[in-house]
Amino acid sequence: MHRFLLPLGVFIALVVFLGVGLRLNPREIPSPFIGKPAPAFKVPQLEVADKTIEPKEMAGKVWLLNVWASWCVSCREEHPVLIDFARQNVVPIIGLNYKDQRADGMAWLKEFGNPYQLSAFDADGRIGIDYGVYGVPETFVIDKLGVIRLKLVGPLTPEIIADKLLPLIKELNRA
Repeated sequence: MHRFLLPLGVFIALVVFLGVGLRLNPREIPSPFIGKPAPAFKVPQLEVADKTIEPKEMAGKVWLLNVWASWCVSCREEHPVLIDFARQNVVPIIGLNYKDQRADGMAWLKEFGNPYQLSAFDADGRIGIDYGVYGVPETFVIDKLGVIRLKLVGPLTPEIIADKLLPLIKELNRA
């Protein structure tokens, strides 16, 4: 009788872990940066190499940092959604061109449109590492104090914008 209890206990534990895991949203990867200041950086802009960008320039504003690359297939899926969202002028969107070639990134924006107020150029991926980027695209919501409030992994969709981003942005703008 006792020899069946251990396998049964292990089976029940696995079922519980599987049940919990299936309820998690794979787009919301827990990040140690949520609730903490966005990592500082100062890098060249993608389109104007002799000008730099740093997060402290966005102080006092709620803004998005969208990590993208011209070689990213999912970014191509997300891009029209970003273009539409940028037209709403709800929040500044800063791009982080990640592990890309400058010419390729600029050609991408010229061909598909530019939803970004500007893009930082992260050729070697160091900024992405500092932000805990797993892959592209990823989007961070950063509040007026420069604190990361949300990290979304994968392409943005109209549903994610309506259900997650817009309510959070409105809440953060009221604060």
